[in-house]
Amino acid sequence: MKKMGRYCKAYSVSKFREFSGWTENVQNLRKETNEGNGNESSIKGQLTDTDYLYVQDNYTVTQGIFFDENVIYDSISSEWVAFCKDTLKFEIPHSQPPNLAKA
Repeated sequence: MKKMGRYCKAYSVSKFREFSGWTENVQNLRKETNEGNGNESSIKGQLTDTDYLYVQDNYTVTQGIFFDENVIYDSISSEWVAFCKDTLKFEIPHSQPPNLAKA
């Protein structure tokens, strides 16, 4: 079953690429349906600067709003958390406690 975190926020891939430790787990990109034959295939194998990804409340980065699927980045470190807070201005609203469950 898909799990939603309590909070996430979208940013363009170009913003994530500003982080020196950024890597992209492109194997986890969502598969897209080929309109021609209706079969599911991995049409998109890379991200562009204009694509959007989501920082979850546990600081993982996903392609969609669900924190447990299509995880593109999960190398959580103090440097990454600082980048999210200082550069991206990612802040979990006080009314939403952080989700400490590991994806």
